[in-house]
Amino acid sequence: MPSNVEIKAHLKDLAGVCKVAEQICTEGPTILQQEDTFFTVDKGRLKLRKIEGRTAQLIFYDRPDQTGPKFSDYNITEVANPDSLKETLGKCLGIKGEVKKTRTLYMVGQTRVHIDKVHNLNDGDFMELEVVMKDGQTVEEGQSIADDLMTKLGISKSDLISGAYIDMILGKS
Repeated sequence: MPSNVEIKAHLKDLAGVCKVAEQICTEGPTILQQEDTFFTVDKGRLKLRKIEGRTAQLIFYDRPDQTGPKFSDYNITEVANPDSLKETLGKCLGIKGEVKKTRTLYMVGQTRVHIDKVHNLNDGDFMELEVVMKDGQTVEEGQSIADDLMTKLGISKSDLISGAYIDMILGKS
């Protein structure tokens, strides 16, 4: 199963982070309009991701809810008919909630740098770093890469948040 090390943070300096990301990226920026529907499951998280102009994906992932770098196992399946799948999974599992966001994606080596404006949250802008692990790489190596990028992007430990956007949205309602 593929894995990554991820951090999520509030952004205090959106323009500054974007400027550094553009300077150090190997690819991007790419603007993505994403809509994630989360389903009620007993273990991990299951979401159906629709991306404007791209193939939809059913994504399962399991990671701890903690601040700082966290290891995540995930599995992604491309979906040809997302609306039908959403209806079917909603009937059998129940829909937990939805997250709509505008995501700016930068690739920095093996790391996906996401700058997110979450439409259902008014707490400002957010950033995710997803260090996509290579075969044989240790969690510590992934954490080291994430820590290095945090420093370059000016993200402090006090900016880090735990959980997922869906948790933040549901916590507000």
